[in-house]
Amino acid sequence: MKVSGFGTLKKLRFFGSKFKLQPPSGHSLPPKGYDSGVNYYQAPSGHGNVVVNENSERLQLLKPFNPWDGKDLENMLILIKVKGKCITDHISAAGLWLKFHGHLDNILNNLFLTAVSAENDKMKKVRNHLTGKYDTVSQMARHYKSEGVAWVAVGDENYGEGSSREHAALEPRHLGGRAIIVKSFLGFTPDDKISIVGLNDFAPGKPLKCILKHADGKKEEIWLSHSFNEAQIEWFKADSALNHMKAMKKNISKTNNDCPK
Repeated sequence: MKVSGFGTLKKLRFFGSKFKLQPPSGHSLPPKGYDSGVNYYQAPSGHGNVVVNENSERLQLLKPFNPWDGKDLENMLILIKVKGKCITDHISAAGLWLKFHGHLDNILNNLFLTAVSAENDKMKKVRNHLTGKYDTVSQMARHYKSEGVAWVAVGDENYGEGSSREHAALEPRHLGGRAIIVKSFLGFTPDDKISIVGLNDFAPGKPLKCILKHADGKKEEIWLSHSFNEAQIEWFKADSALNHMKAMKKNISKTNNDCPK
């Protein structure tokens, strides 16, 4: 108590008499508002270039993804059907791989590296449906991309759970992945071809139809739930948020240039 009294009165003389502290007064917010920060912001010149050594193993400029062509996604191959949990560490392993954080084409060699394939209960080994040979998931995806073949990955519970890692989303897309379908469906087999149709009517809260084509010619239809809102659907059509913002900026510039002076 004496220490509190000394601290409050800011005096060494303390008589121990009763007193009542007054509530603090003042403005909860600045009367003239907060500083806008405009005076401190230095806009870029608009003439600079970012130069990255093409031989760098740590840095790589990200090339824009191709926008959606307006068509349904049909006859896509299954790259991998994951058995069990598939968290971010299964999709894009951390550890030593993080040194390639700024080089997408290098870090994606860890794609599904520790995920267990439902086809053979093994890691780092999936079957190429074009050649019949086995390889790592990333090498398989590279081959599909080089052949112009779109693919999907099928996951189980807890897909993408864990620490935030943008590479878990970037890597599949960079290698030609078109969709991730999660939570096991008994109808899926690694030999299936998958079509996602009705994309011209893609809307928030409206499930998408998925058609499975089995190797024996039989077909099944399932409905896929999604969490896309209107803005994210526009990102899908542009194939990324950055592509969408770039297109909007071009449209704004064109509108301003077309306005009468």
